[in-house]
Amino acid sequence: MKKHAIIYHEDYNKYDLGVDHPLIGDKPKNTMAFLKEKNLLSLFQVFTPKKATEADLLAVHDLSYIEHVKQLSQTGGWLSEDTPAPKGIFEIASLATGGSICAGEKLFEGFEITINPLGGFHHASKGHSSGFCFFNDIAITIEYLRKKHKLKRFLIIDLDVHHGNGTQDIYINDKTVLNISFHQDGRTLYPGTGRVETIGREDAAGYTVNLPFPPGTGGVSYLKAFKAIVPPITRQFQPEIILYQAGVDTHHADPLADLNLTYQTYYQLAKHIAELSKETCQKLLVLLGGGYNSIACINSYYNVICGLLGNKDFLEEEELPDTDPEQVQNTVNQLKQYLSEYWSL
Repeated sequence: MKKHAIIYHEDYNKYDLGVDHPLIGDKPKNTMAFLKEKNLLSLFQVFTPKKATEADLLAVHDLSYIEHVKQLSQTGGWLSEDTPAPKGIFEIASLATGGSICAGEKLFEGFEITINPLGGFHHASKGHSSGFCFFNDIAITIEYLRKKHKLKRFLIIDLDVHHGNGTQDIYINDKTVLNISFHQDGRTLYPGTGRVETIGREDAAGYTVNLPFPPGTGGVSYLKAFKAIVPPITRQFQPEIILYQAGVDTHHADPLADLNLTYQTYYQLAKHIAELSKETCQKLLVLLGGGYNSIACINSYYNVICGLLGNKDFLEEEELPDTDPEQVQNTVNQLKQYLSEYWSL
């Protein structure tokens, strides 16, 4: 039996916010086509998801918010100033969420790594959202697995360039969910949150981990910071499942942000996370998050998947210089200080 699964539906490509919007619907289809071309798709079992049910959505979101999205889905309109709501979006967002639930469920059916190419909608909070997100599939999947499999230790590793403010809002008081986010500094990028001193509240202090990077941070500094923080905390926490939001809008060619990661950075990050999963829980759910340069995005996703599988046939490009490695190291040191009461770093 194959140990890796991809969840895919041809309707994923309907998650399209318009011709003039950064989020267009062809990424999942193009990712699958590229994996096939590179002979990687054959290493995965492909499953077709069902839509998340209203009960699934209600485990995280307010009923009034769900009804609001339903209404917008019938008429068309705007969820927020950056997020148009095309007709039918309720069904497509529910399908994307169902894909993440399906990916989570497959980890309890003998698979060790599962991928949802349309997932990681981390800006959606309980009663509001923006940032191209409608439902927080990360949190909805966690609550589904918590209820069904009685899990008590969930690890989120969110490497999208934008801070996952919705996920943070949902779990800021919850010590069963260790939420690690690496992102561009919120003083320079949407949504403006994710400060290094935000570490969780009350008895959940230490279970929210934010590492904001200055614009111009390259792969060398990023990987060094990752190795300093993520492996030691993961080993101490001993998660029962890891949810990896593998956004690639940290790539130097991405039009919406200002970090300087390269293709090989994604290979290394995914390889490290897969190794941590193997060492701790053997359950890794991968959500292919943001990325808004079509070519760079598909190449980066390919490298993520090569890293997950340990496939040496990954893409490489010239490393870009770090603009301020000293500032990155200072932020890492700050974070270690904030977390010193809770983790050995």
